[in-house]
Amino acid sequence: MSIRPRRSLLYMPGSNPRALDKARSLPADGLILDMEDSVAPDAKALAREQIGAALAQGGYGHRELMVRINALSSEWGAADIAAICAYPTAPDAVLIPKIDTASDVVAAIEAFEKAGCPDSVAMWIMAETPLCILNIASVAAAHPRLAGMVMGTSDLSKDTRVRHTRDRLGFITALNLCVYAARAHGLSIIDGVQLDLQDEELLRYSCEQGRDLGFDGKSLIHPNQVAAANAAFAPDAKEIAAARDIIVGFEEAMSLGKGVVVINGRLVENLHVEEARRQLALAEAIAQLNVQ
Repeated sequence: MSIRPRRSLLYMPGSNPRALDKARSLPADGLILDMEDSVAPDAKALAREQIGAALAQGGYGHRELMVRINALSSEWGAADIAAICAYPTAPDAVLIPKIDTASDVVAAIEAFEKAGCPDSVAMWIMAETPLCILNIASVAAAHPRLAGMVMGTSDLSKDTRVRHTRDRLGFITALNLCVYAARAHGLSIIDGVQLDLQDEELLRYSCEQGRDLGFDGKSLIHPNQVAAANAAFAPDAKEIAAARDIIVGFEEAMSLGKGVVVINGRLVENLHVEEARRQLALAEAIAQLNVQ
């Protein structure tokens, strides 16, 4: 089983060369090199140029490199696509914001393909508008090249007037629907950002909540948030040991022809074995990152 850890995806403003350089040494699993929200209108062209130069220079190691463009409906979207497709070194993925419908997904991906985007570049979208959430089942199934989604809870909050509370009660329906749509169509899915940079306990809680809701990782806005996300979305020693017990115990029971398998006091079925194997594969993939 092959798994790419995406515990932490850190936004890096493309107009800030120091941030792009610093990102080479940060322990994030992935970086979102941003042309959109974190870049002022008069710095959009600079961001395109500097992101291209950073990709060409390399040095990011195992980190997955994703570039977030401006919306296709904006004055910058078409130029962003043209720039990315002309980069001598392509990113691992692009992140397309302000998606409302399945046709938006198709139009965006077709625009990249028409501009000559390499097949190796994965296509991701932001789930950040009320219409996107209402259409999420069709959005997730819109194009075979779609690989993942990132929650945009800040934009959702602006458009819906849902407040950012500790338990994120107002967002739970949207978060659940997006996770279900992603899993139904084999997509990766990343939780939205935590805006409070001072409350470490709230950050830890938010990461653990996202993990428990089924997300693969969390999008982040500051390097100091990486450690909490990496810890929350990785199996701990107890979970790894339990996964090994499940696999060994189940295989032993099957070899003895037992119809019911109980391991450490819990009934175990094949579906639990599949999840145990996924946990071990994730732990191994993370261990490999740590030695690179």
